Amino acid sequence: MISSKVAPGEEEEQQEAPAEVAPAEEELRETEGQLEAVPPDEASPSWATGPPLERLPPVGQEAPPPRRCHTDCLEAPLSSCFLRLGALVGANPWLFLLGPVLLTASLGTGLIFLPKEKENLEEQYTPIGSPAKAERRFVQSHFSTNDSYRFSASRTSSETNFASILVVSHRDSLLEPEAFAEVSRLDRAVQALKVVQENGTQILYPEVCAKYSVGCVPPNPLLFSWQQNSSLNLSELTFPIHSVADHLIHLAGFFGGNVLGYATTGNRQRLVESRAMRLLYYLKTEDPEDRERSQAWLTHFLDHFNDMKSDLALEDIEVVYFTSLSRQLEFEATSKTVIPLFHLAYILIILFAVVSCSRLDCIRNKMWVAVFGVFSVAMSVVSGFGLMLHIGVPFVIIVANSPFLILGVGVDDMFIMISAWQKTSLTESVSERLSNSYSKVAVSITITTITNVLAFYTGITSSFRSVQYFCIYTGTTLLFCYFYSITCFGAIMALDGKREVVWSRWLEKPDQKYSSFKKFCCVPFGSFPDEHGDDNHPMNLFFRDYFGPFLTTSKAKFIVVLIYIFYIISSIYGCFQVQEGLDLRNLASDDSYITPYFNVEEDYFSDYGPRVMVIVTETVNYWDKDVRQKLDKCMTQFEQNEYVDKNLTEFWLEAYMQYMNNTGNNPNDKNTFMNNIAGFLNFFPVFTYDINVSSSNEITSSRGFIQTIDVSSSSNKKRMLLKLRGIAENCEVPLMVYNQAFIYFDQYAAIIENTVRNVMIASTAMFIVSLLLIPHPVCSLWVTFAIASVIVGVTGFMAFWNVNLDSISMINLVICIGFSFDFSAHISYAFVSSNEPSVNKKSIEALYLLGYPVLQSAISTIIGVCVLAAAKAYIFRTFFKIMFLVMFFGAAHGLIFIPVFLTFF
Repeated sequence: MISSKVAPGEEEEQQEAPAEVAPAEEELRETEGQLEAVPPDEASPSWATGPPLERLPPVGQEAPPPRRCHTDCLEAPLSSCFLRLGALVGANPWLFLLGPVLLTASLGTGLIFLPKEKENLEEQYTPIGSPAKAERRFVQSHFSTNDSYRFSASRTSSETNFASILVVSHRDSLLEPEAFAEVSRLDRAVQALKVVQENGTQILYPEVCAKYSVGCVPPNPLLFSWQQNSSLNLSELTFPIHSVADHLIHLAGFFGGNVLGYATTGNRQRLVESRAMRLLYYLKTEDPEDRERSQAWLTHFLDHFNDMKSDLALEDIEVVYFTSLSRQLEFEATSKTVIPLFHLAYILIILFAVVSCSRLDCIRNKMWVAVFGVFSVAMSVVSGFGLMLHIGVPFVIIVANSPFLILGVGVDDMFIMISAWQKTSLTESVSERLSNSYSKVAVSITITTITNVLAFYTGITSSFRSVQYFCIYTGTTLLFCYFYSITCFGAIMALDGKREVVWSRWLEKPDQKYSSFKKFCCVPFGSFPDEHGDDNHPMNLFFRDYFGPFLTTSKAKFIVVLIYIFYIISSIYGCFQVQEGLDLRNLASDDSYITPYFNVEEDYFSDYGPRVMVIVTETVNYWDKDVRQKLDKCMTQFEQNEYVDKNLTEFWLEAYMQYMNNTGNNPNDKNTFMNNIAGFLNFFPVFTYDINVSSSNEITSSRGFIQTIDVSSSSNKKRMLLKLRGIAENCEVPLMVYNQAFIYFDQYAAIIENTVRNVMIASTAMFIVSLLLIPHPVCSLWVTFAIASVIVGVTGFMAFWNVNLDSISMINLVICIGFSFDFSAHISYAFVSSNEPSVNKKSIEALYLLGYPVLQSAISTIIGVCVLAAAKAYIFRTFFKIMFLVMFFGAAHGLIFIPVFLTFF
């Protein structure tokens, strides 16, 4: 991403280079019949300009001892290969231009395989091999359900088709007949919705609703009771369980924003006020035909709900809605919101490239070369994505972030190559100039490509498939960027070099009639191009003459140290405030109807969490009193947990013991115990699907239920999940806990482990690369320091910018390793390679050589992703936020912190 750039004309300020930064091999060119030695830019360190020349000692004199930090083992062959490649590209530009174009056209046909089917959110954004998925397989294989006769939401192993409506009262409480009357009108309107299919048949709600006995499962048990008996006294309700005509109805989860009064019998409290109510319309899911008809009804519900609400003219209540299809549909819609931003991103990058590469004279001006360079990056995106689609790598929505990142990163190699070209002499042939340019940038663009690609490919070890696929797509596309830079873009530079020759000859023609016109058109400010490659850029001089001297003053160093202390303290504090896991509402765009739904749910219904199955996974002797005591002990431990409401536990064994005692049977006899189960289930059919009896009259598995509370935050969900699993694991009876929501809760436990592992792997890879390509111990130390410091800073400031640690932000943390390596490695190596006598001058020289490339790299990448700040979806805005933090902190370390800290050591 970064290359050293040296303003020419400063040779008199440079001392003779030390061994580590010896000049590149002197090039020979023939001038007027004599061989004239033309050294390249002496200020360029060896890692950016190619291998030094090993001089032979005089005859009879021993060779000097080898250098301790010998870097030519990789630099020399790499620069030599690029020297030959540059000559080849310069001699055959059209071949190297048309070849990549044809390759892009061929690979681009893979874009026709862009997926049209729905993306599986669970598969992409939950951990691979999570415990909850194994638990779900166990439940599905041991417990059956029947949503056509005996549906129970808490007993289902996976999410069913449903529509949910949250009703919020405009008054202090919903518990008034007037409010219930409006809710009842809403309920009847929903149940009256019907779908007219193309063949003229209709799909009615009673046909697709999940049933208990002969009727649809009531959307709200208390509302259903009130509809059956409008004289029901709403001021004498008890919570969380209320008794109506000797039937117990559970109100937990159906009413929110509650005000509770005095306690009554059975650990219940009087429900004084309730601000919100939930209506849940469960639909058939188990049979494929029923599932298809249910989804058709839900689609009709989504299309017509707002019109239906307007027709009802509700005055006392406000309603929000959500369905089992909503998350998927809204997530797919977010990808469409980012498509217009692609055009804006390319326009901004082209403008930046044009401004960065423009010169005052018509010969050295590289405006159009920069434009073609941006299109070369676009070709790499088409090629990389096309290749991945051809070989069948799934395309997930977050991969849509990749082109913005690649656009910003890909143009960096272009800036480096143009800078090297501008330092070549106009008197040389195009092939020689391109060869010299390639040899100078060989190590620089190779090391940045290797580090960035390695950083991405380490993401393949993640437990989240979305992260894996993003890293595969982006890493492969960056390889195409590198390949097209040294072929296609090199060919464009060669063709532009021929244009430079034509314009130079035209400008030098002794034509007095048009000489003033030529000067006005090509060199309006009288700055004739230097044929020997002098290309002073004002930014290089700024870092050398102003910024560097200011930064190395005592006052500036003191201020920088204070700023860093504040930065690192704030970052560490922020690391402990970061929320973990992907909030499912963030998968939709900001203006989606599901956002207010989740907001209302969080405000009013966060007291109660999922109802969790407690499963006895093996055959045990339930008739054994000791076994029952062990089970009771474990259930008591669950109820004593801070995240469980002990009053809402439901376990068939407890009810069975009461049944056996009431009937006068002995529960400690095996035959009596087993033979009475059938009669028990006739009296209590709700437990029918909780006991799995084999053909040999053995209970192979059974389950009970506990009600979780206070798990609205991601940290509480993670702690609840770990504690419940811990209790189950330590129980003397083999137990398992499961709820369908655990599939998503597992990400909270896995995200930190995945992030730490990926960061460690990527950091190790960066360390090895630094030892191989820049094997200086001081550099390795500062590279490690910068990587750790930037990661801590980005992670900490995520909390201040309301960004969660999830699969999306984890990608960016891996990315920041590659970028922090680029900034820190080049700056620190330029410092230790300098032969200036004082540390302050070493720091100034490092900034002079690399300050502008670091700044240019950071700005180009930020411009590439800045358009995502305008996206209406969290997943795209998050990408911008973290990439901004990565580039800002990375550039701050490279331009401010490391140059100052190096002077202390």
